[in-house]
Amino acid sequence: MGIVDRFIKQAKTKTGSVVLPEGTDERIIQAARQIKDDGIADPILLGAAEEVQTAAKQAGVSLDGIQVIDPKTSDKLEAYTAIYAKSREMKATIAARMVKRALFFGGMMVAQGDADTMVAGVAHATATVIQAGALTVGYAPGIETASSFFLMVIPDFQGQKDKPFIYADCAVNIAPNPAELADIALASHASGEKLLGEPARTAMLSFSTKASASHDDIDKVTAALAIIKERAGGAGGLKIDGEFQADAAILSKVAAKKVKEPSEVAGQANVLIFPDLDAGNIAYKLTQYMANAQAIGPFLQGFARPISDLSRGASAQDVVATTAICIAMT
Repeated sequence: MGIVDRFIKQAKTKTGSVVLPEGTDERIIQAARQIKDDGIADPILLGAAEEVQTAAKQAGVSLDGIQVIDPKTSDKLEAYTAIYAKSREMKATIAARMVKRALFFGGMMVAQGDADTMVAGVAHATATVIQAGALTVGYAPGIETASSFFLMVIPDFQGQKDKPFIYADCAVNIAPNPAELADIALASHASGEKLLGEPARTAMLSFSTKASASHDDIDKVTAALAIIKERAGGAGGLKIDGEFQADAAILSKVAAKKVKEPSEVAGQANVLIFPDLDAGNIAYKLTQYMANAQAIGPFLQGFARPISDLSRGASAQDVVATTAICIAMT
C-alpha cells in the first residue's frame, strides 16, 4: 500500500470534513466529488450556489450530497463576524467584509469546529492562504511562525523500501532567524509524529556536526536548538537535536564517527530541518529527481488546526491527497 493510500484509509476512519474555498474551480469540484464518493471526508464547497452549479455542470460533475455554502448569505455569517471582530478588535462592518471572503470564511469554519480542515491555494497565493489561516485559525500554542513541509518518500533508503521523511522548511520562510527556525522545528516534529508512523526524530541541519566548524550560520542553528530546549523545558522528551551535517543525521555509521555525545537523533533522523529556504528547496528537488523520490506537498504547518496550501497547478488528485493527509493530521 502506497503512503497516500495509507492516509486515505486513515482519513476514512475519521469521518472528518474539509472546506474548499475555491468552489468554482473545476479541479476542486472534481476532487470534492471523489472525496465524497470515496468516503475520505465530507467536502464543503464555498461560493455562490449558482456559480458553483454552473462550474460543476461544465465539469460534468454532480454535486449530489455535497454541501455548497455562499459566505455572503450564510446563516453563520453574523456569528462569524462577531467572533472575528472581537478577536481582532475591529468594527463589525470591517470584520464582515473580511469574513465574506471565501478564505476567511473557510478559516472561520475550521476555527469554530464547523469543518476539520481547509485546503486552498489553486486560485490564491500561498501568502494569502497563510494570512487567512493566521487571522482565523491562529497558530498552535507556542508557535508564531507559519511554515511548510514536504513528505518525502524514498523508494530505497539503506535497504528500507518507501522510507518517509519530513523536509522543512522548503517553501515559505526564506531566511528564518533562530526563533523562527525553532518554530519550524517544533511544528515539523509535531507533523512527523502524526504522519510518519514512527516516533519523530528531528535533526537541525548545518554544514557542521556538533561544532566541527565555526560560523554565524552554525550559531543560528545552535541558538534555535537552545530556544527549543528552553520552550520545552530541556526539550521535554522531544527527540530534537543538532547541529548535524546531513550524513550524520541520517546514517548511523557516520553518526558513530562524528557524534561523540549521546543522541537519540543522530543517525536516525526522519525529520530534517534545513537552515534556510535555499537549502530546503534545493534538497527536496535533488532528492525528488536524483533518488526518484515522491515529494508530497508542500503542506502548511504551525496552525492551531490543520489547513494547507495547494500549488496553482495542482490537479484534482493532488487536492484529494492533500485532503486525506490533512484529515489524518486532525
